[in-house]
Amino acid sequence: MWTHASWQGRLLPHPLPAGERLRAYATWCNAVEGNTTFYATPARSAVESWAGQTDPGFRFVIKLPKTITHERRLTGADEELRAFLDTMEPLGPRTHALWIQLPGSFGPTDLGALAGFLRGLPRSHRYAVEVRHRAFFDDARSARFLERALAAVDAEWIPFDTTALFQRPPTSDAERDAWTKKPRVPRRSSALTEHPIVRYIGRDDTAGTVEGWGHWIDTVVEWLREGRSPTVFVHTPDNADAPVLARRFHDEVRERLPEVEPLPEPMPSEPLTLF
Repeated sequence: MWTHASWQGRLLPHPLPAGERLRAYATWCNAVEGNTTFYATPARSAVESWAGQTDPGFRFVIKLPKTITHERRLTGADEELRAFLDTMEPLGPRTHALWIQLPGSFGPTDLGALAGFLRGLPRSHRYAVEVRHRAFFDDARSARFLERALAAVDAEWIPFDTTALFQRPPTSDAERDAWTKKPRVPRRSSALTEHPIVRYIGRDDTAGTVEGWGHWIDTVVEWLREGRSPTVFVHTPDNADAPVLARRFHDEVRERLPEVEPLPEPMPSEPLTLF
């Protein structure tokens, strides 16, 4: 996400070498979704560059490759998993969680495969699972079985809240595209671990996005008061202003809990000059 085209020269300096773009993004936000790893395991040198551009406290939530989650459906992927974990090793403590996003067809009858896969993972990492099968949201028994499988290894259930997106018909091309691709499931906001992770997508208009995240402001404040350490990712269909919105969300939480540390000052989008 730190190479998003619409941010270059507007929110982030442009031009910037590829090896400096994450460093600039990290002055806006202190966490990032590692989404590109879903499509292919990157070169280890690229991961070393990510580590070099961020402080040890920066949070990466890294998605497992689709060869493991979607093609092999968590079965018989030991070699691919070992290669992926070895490649991610340079991130060290920056790997906040490894993100197991499962396809919409992965339902309650597949929980045995998930439980076995989770039991076989090294305990050196934290894990978080995102499910999209409707039964996990509509059927209490299926939800309980999933929670038990996750609790057995202290893994988190990542909610992807799309309720604001689907609250009214789309009004932009990006929203229309999101309507065809994003899961339409009920909101879920129960934390299983001390490190809950939330993915929230609003609308392309700021007012709709801000209106829709009120529930999460309340929830995150409650989690923080309980001593949890949540990570929240704010999206819109076009993501044009996502870093600005993420900082606004953080500021609204700090209005309720001033002891929460502020985010760093963003790097100027224009190059600094001597005159």
